[in-house]
Amino acid sequence: MIYTVTLNPAIDYVVQLEGDLQPGGLNRSAGEDYQFGGKGVNVSNVLKTLGYDTVALGFVAGFLGDGLERGLRDMGLTTRFLHVARGMTRINVKIKAGEETELNGSGPVITEGDMAQLFAQLDALLPGDTLVLSGSIPKCLPADTYERILARLEGRGVQTVVDAAGELLFNVLPYRPFLIKPNRQELEELFCRELHSDEDIAACAEALQRQGARNVLVSLAGDGALLLDENGGCRRMACPKGTVRNSVGAGDSMVAGFLAGWLETGDYDRALRLGVAAGSATAFSLGLAGRAEIMRLLETL
Repeated sequence: MIYTVTLNPAIDYVVQLEGDLQPGGLNRSAGEDYQFGGKGVNVSNVLKTLGYDTVALGFVAGFLGDGLERGLRDMGLTTRFLHVARGMTRINVKIKAGEETELNGSGPVITEGDMAQLFAQLDALLPGDTLVLSGSIPKCLPADTYERILARLEGRGVQTVVDAAGELLFNVLPYRPFLIKPNRQELEELFCRELHSDEDIAACAEALQRQGARNVLVSLAGDGALLLDENGGCRRMACPKGTVRNSVGAGDSMVAGFLAGWLETGDYDRALRLGVAAGSATAFSLGLAGRAEIMRLLETL
């Protein structure tokens, strides 16, 4: 079974404007939508689209948390969210105009007691299961939260995927995650240098492998992706052609596509192709891409 962890899921309120955002003035919506978000939730959603069931774990609070959980279940996702006492599940406002503008809420207060319940859920994972940890952690949690999770699972045969930035990513490498997915900017920030070429990117990815990551998938936005696999292969794939309409969830879709391709075939080339197709399909859509869009782009790669 695949499990995703979203420590701070959200309801995304997506607003489309006809023109540019006017700060300090009246802005009228030309279209709007609600999406149930959070990086791990997005991974679960796209994996479901590609035919793989998951269990979504994390924390929710208040009536917004109830609505998010009910909405995900209505979409066919299995959730085992923990309900916490303080605060409220967040609403993130995504404004689609000449430029994308985001206003993200803070979310509920998660205590050590709440984390103990999550650890108890993770203790039930079995050899062969996959666990996906995605995104930043709430300010109310200690910076070593992901480390503690991977340390708890060490030696139990659980395949782990981490999509995070900075020290949050770097500090889990000794636990040999199956896959990490930094983007170019995150690599530049981690290594304190600009990356101008594929060779630069591959060198940084190789350094992360030496620290313990088995496979390093670097998302490069409109330039596609680069993969260093655990067998010594280095693969570079460009994006298919299309009009970018949305950046939210594209990286999560790439993670989901990569996992689906790998689970289907055990082949890293197939995994990379499906990952790039899924990430691109979401970037070309207003929300998370559907199966038809993903498969259509896959045929072009």
